[in-house]
Amino acid sequence: MHDKSTTNLALHSRCRGKPFAVVKQGSAAVPIYRGDVRGSQRFTVAFYRDGRRMRRTFGSLNAAKEEARLLALNIQRGMSSDNDLRPQDREAFRVVCAMLEPFGLPLVTAVEEYVQCRRKLGETPLITSVDEHVRRAKGFTTGVLISRVIEEFLAAKKQDRMSTHYLKSLQSILKQFGQALPGEIARVTTQQIDAWLRSGDYSAVTRNNRLKRVKLLFGYARQSGYLPKREPTAADELKHRKQGDTDVGIFKPEEFELLMRAAPAALIPVLAIGAFAGLRAAEIARLDWSAVDLGRRIIELRAGQAKTASRRIVPISDNLVAWLTPLERQGLVVPEKIVFVKITKLAKSLGLEWPHNALRHSYISYRIAVVQSAAQVALEAGNSPAIIFKHYRELVTKEAAAQWFGITPKTCTSTL
Repeated sequence: MHDKSTTNLALHSRCRGKPFAVVKQGSAAVPIYRGDVRGSQRFTVAFYRDGRRMRRTFGSLNAAKEEARLLALNIQRGMSSDNDLRPQDREAFRVVCAMLEPFGLPLVTAVEEYVQCRRKLGETPLITSVDEHVRRAKGFTTGVLISRVIEEFLAAKKQDRMSTHYLKSLQSILKQFGQALPGEIARVTTQQIDAWLRSGDYSAVTRNNRLKRVKLLFGYARQSGYLPKREPTAADELKHRKQGDTDVGIFKPEEFELLMRAAPAALIPVLAIGAFAGLRAAEIARLDWSAVDLGRRIIELRAGQAKTASRRIVPISDNLVAWLTPLERQGLVVPEKIVFVKITKLAKSLGLEWPHNALRHSYISYRIAVVQSAAQVALEAGNSPAIIFKHYRELVTKEAAAQWFGITPKTCTSTL
C-alpha cells in the first residue's frame, strides 16, 4: 500500500498517453511506456521514490516487466511497518483505482492531468469546461485540415459554374492562406487571420478582398459541419478596413480623341469598348465578338465573363457603333493580351498619363452626366449605386459628356 516511508514507491506517469503495458500486484499497478531513443526501441518504467520522480529504461520488454513487477510488489507490501493510511483511505484508494481501470490509467497519471487542467483553467471548474467543449464539438467534425476545406470549397464553386477569373482569384488567395495556416480549421484564431492579413503591404481594397474570400471559406466550413453552426467563425470577428475616397482619374475628350487618332486598328476594339461601353479590362479580354450585337445595340456579358459572375447587358452608344462597324468581328475581341501593354505604351508616347482603370472611369463619369441616374449606370457597369454616387456624381459636365460620346471615326483620322 502507498505510504510515506523513506522508501516510498508510487506510480508516476511522466510519459504521456496510454501505457504500452501495465504490471499489477494486488491493487498496485505500474505502467510501462514504449518509445524510440536514437532509433532503438526502449521501455520505460516511471515511479516516485522519496518524493522524487524516477525513471528506469530497459532495452527489452521482459526486463521492464520484471522491474515493474518488483516495484508493484513493493508498493503493495509497503516498505514501512507503520503504514499511516487509515482503513477508509485504503478503501478510497481501491475504489479510485477501480474507477480508472477501464481507462488503463494509474491513479498518479489521472491526478497529475487533473492538476494540470486546474492550473490552466484557474477558477473555472473542470467539468464546466468539459461541458462547453462537448457542446461546441457536438454537431461538427473536428480535426479537419484547412487544406481539405479549401479543396472542397473550390470544387463546389467550380460546380456552381463561377467564372474562370473568379476561381483563379479565389484559388490564389486561399492557397496563400492555407500555406500560412496549415492546421485544423477549427483551431484557427481571429488573431492568426488578422496577422496573415497584415503580413503584406496591401491596400485597404486588397486586404478587404482577401478577408472577404477567407470569410467565404469559413462560412462554407460552418455550413459543411466543420465548425460550430451556431457560433461566429474566427473570420467573422474581423472587420473590413475603412477605404478612403478614391481619386478617379479620367481622360478629357480631347486627350482621348488624340489617342484614338493615333491608334492602329488592332487597338481600336479595346479602346472603343472600354471608353464607350465601360467594360473592365478583364471583361474585354474574355469577350467574344458574338456577344457584341450592333443591330440590337447591346453587349451581352454572360456570367462567366463578368467580374460579378452575373449576366449583364451593356448598351452600345452611337459613336461605339461607328467605331466597331468597319472592323472584322470574329473570335475574341482581344486575340492577344499584349494589346493592353501596347495601349499604355501608345498613351505614353503621346505624352498622356494612364490613370488606373482610366477607360472605365471615364465612361462611368461621362455616362452618368448624360443619364443622370446612378442606379442605371450601376446596372450597366456592374457596380453598386452607392459606389457610382460616391465617386462619379458631378465629376464632369453635360457638355463634356456630349463631346466624349461625340468622338467618332469622322472626327479622327483613324487607321481603321
